[in-house]
Amino acid sequence: MNARDESSVPAPRSGEFQTTRWSLVISAGQTGDPDAQQALASLCESYWLPLYSYARRRVNHLDDAQEMTQAFFSELLEKNVIATATPERGRFRSYLLTAFKHFLSKQWEKAKAQKRGGGKQPLSLDFDSADSTFQIESESQRTADQIYDQQWAITLLGKVMQRLESDCQQSGKAEQFTHLKPFMIGDHPGITYQQVAQKLGLSEAAAKTAASRLRKQFGQLLRDEISQTVTDLNEIEDEIRSLFSVLSK
Repeated sequence: MNARDESSVPAPRSGEFQTTRWSLVISAGQTGDPDAQQALASLCESYWLPLYSYARRRVNHLDDAQEMTQAFFSELLEKNVIATATPERGRFRSYLLTAFKHFLSKQWEKAKAQKRGGGKQPLSLDFDSADSTFQIESESQRTADQIYDQQWAITLLGKVMQRLESDCQQSGKAEQFTHLKPFMIGDHPGITYQQVAQKLGLSEAAAKTAASRLRKQFGQLLRDEISQTVTDLNEIEDEIRSLFSVLSK
C-alpha cells in the first residue's frame, strides 16, 4: 500500500479497539502485572527492528549495535523500566525510541566494555535476518531518527500484510491474495485486472471488487495494529498520516 491509498483506509466501526496492549502496559506498569509484562514483550518482539536500525546508524560497529539493542531489552523487560512510563508519552514507538536514547546516553561506554544483560536474552532477536533485509548506507542523508521512523513504518505494514495473508489463507482466498496483492501495494507493472481475473476464473469487475475488499480488510487490520501501540485511540488517524508521510519521503 502506498501513500495514495491512504484515503481508502476505512474508519473503525463504533465500539472497536477499546483495549490496547500499550495502554495495558502503562496502566499495570507499577504492579508488575504478568499480563502487562507479556504485552510489553509482545510489542517489543514485534517492533525491535526499527530500534536496531536506529542503533545501526548511531553505533560504529555491527556487534556493538546488536549488543546495545539486546542490552536495552534486557533492562526494559527485566527491571520494570516501564513503571516510569506515563500516558503523556503516548505512542509506543515514541516511548521506545526515547527510552533507548536515554539508555545509550547512560550506558554507551559501559556497554562497549562488557557483556550486558547477565547473559540472558529476554527476546530472541534475529540480527542475521535483519541485516540481510536492510542496509544503512554510510552516505545516506537520513538521520538515525528518520531511519527509525521509516523502518517502523515498513515493519508495521509488513506485519499487517502478513496478518491479511494469514486471514486469506484461513478463508480459502490465498490465491486471490497472491494475485491481487500487487494492486494493493502499487507494484504491478504490465499486469492488468483482466489478466488476473482470467487466472482466478473471475470477471474483471469481480476481480476489482475482490481487490477493493482486500484493501478495506487491510485498512481494518492496519488500524487494529496501530491501536495496540497508542494509549489514546484518537491518535490512530495521526499515526496513519505519519506512516504514509514517512513512506512518501
